[in-house]
Amino acid sequence: MQIRFLGGAREVGRSAILVNDRLLLDYGMQSGTPPQFPVDSVDPDAVVASHGHLDHVGLLPALLSGDRRPPIHWTPPTRDLTRLLATDTLKLQGMAPGDHHKWNDRGGRYDCPFTHTEVARLGEVSETHDYEESFDAAGHEVTFFNAGHIPGSAHVLVDDGDTRLLYTADFNTEDQRLLSGTTARPDADIVLCESTYADVTRPDRATVEEGFARSVTQTIHEGGTVVVPAFAIGRTQEAMLVCDAHDVPCYVDGMGVAVTRRFRETPGFLRDPDAFGRACGHARFVDASTRNGQRRRIAEKQTAIVTTAGMLAGGPAMTYVPAIAGNPQHKVAFTGYQVEGTPGRELLETGSAELDGRHRRVAAQVESHDFSAHADRDGLLSFLDEYRGSQVLVNHGDRCADFASELRGDGYDARAPELGADIRV
Repeated sequence: MQIRFLGGAREVGRSAILVNDRLLLDYGMQSGTPPQFPVDSVDPDAVVASHGHLDHVGLLPALLSGDRRPPIHWTPPTRDLTRLLATDTLKLQGMAPGDHHKWNDRGGRYDCPFTHTEVARLGEVSETHDYEESFDAAGHEVTFFNAGHIPGSAHVLVDDGDTRLLYTADFNTEDQRLLSGTTARPDADIVLCESTYADVTRPDRATVEEGFARSVTQTIHEGGTVVVPAFAIGRTQEAMLVCDAHDVPCYVDGMGVAVTRRFRETPGFLRDPDAFGRACGHARFVDASTRNGQRRRIAEKQTAIVTTAGMLAGGPAMTYVPAIAGNPQHKVAFTGYQVEGTPGRELLETGSAELDGRHRRVAAQVESHDFSAHADRDGLLSFLDEYRGSQVLVNHGDRCADFASELRGDGYDARAPELGADIRV
């Protein structure tokens, strides 16, 4: 089996793996100005998408330019989320129907990776599959297994007749309220394993949840408001479920509202659809057309406000956080990792950040709760323990080579391919 690493090797972002020059696993982008895309050009016979996060599916519409129409295989939630993300990408770049490029605000010019035309074509090439339902893709037998990361996320097992490759993609071994942790361990000769949190050991989820609920409840009871910046996909819905379970009043704003609607349409991919329905009934959703003046009035209520963006890089959070910033009675409670260089990271470390174009000192309390949907070090090692006789290829992490070296020291046949590597296994 030939495996070519076009993205996601020794890095987090722009995941793209080409198998036997025919089958493409994921095709993501790394957000930024300009964004980063997978290396080299690619023209696959078929595409398999593991899950609906930007760094795994953000560039998929670009594969449908010109006469190219490779089928895209995914679960129903991944299909829905990919289209939602693509539409949001066009919106953020100021792309109107018929536009093919934009001037960036720093004076440069870069090509938009796709247009509304390519996004519309996603429906033409879509082929959806359930978990453990094998299908053919570019001459390979492919099977999805529940990865426990976000609704619809999948481990991807690829069998070319000689070799079985398990592409773990992003996964979680611990139960969340939204999803159960993955228990799938299909036989494989090669395991291409993510390593995002290979150096992190987290408290169990129940402990994290209790700490979050206790902190938010205390602030509300003392007359404060809690802004909960959260990623739209997965984290917003987990926060909703936690708020409902602990009777914390909450509003939900931003892209997470649309994502929540999509998840309600595919209940079979949720851990507990009834609990999810109750959480939706408990939350108050803010309409996308709501004006910032109304948002500032919501910020005056004693409540939790779950809102994008999770790292304060835009979205309604740019109204809510400034609205509570001057009062130490209020609180900003992050729910996920804050990447270096983001306003969220700066706020955590310094108590100030650039918010909506203005650098502000924040008097409100700031704290972080780790609701990550990735396996931590213990989860990765417990998962890989089932594959001691397989070859392990480590990707999707900031310290892939170090983790591969640690695995070799424990008896694994492990390595961390570099970006652009083309290997035969």
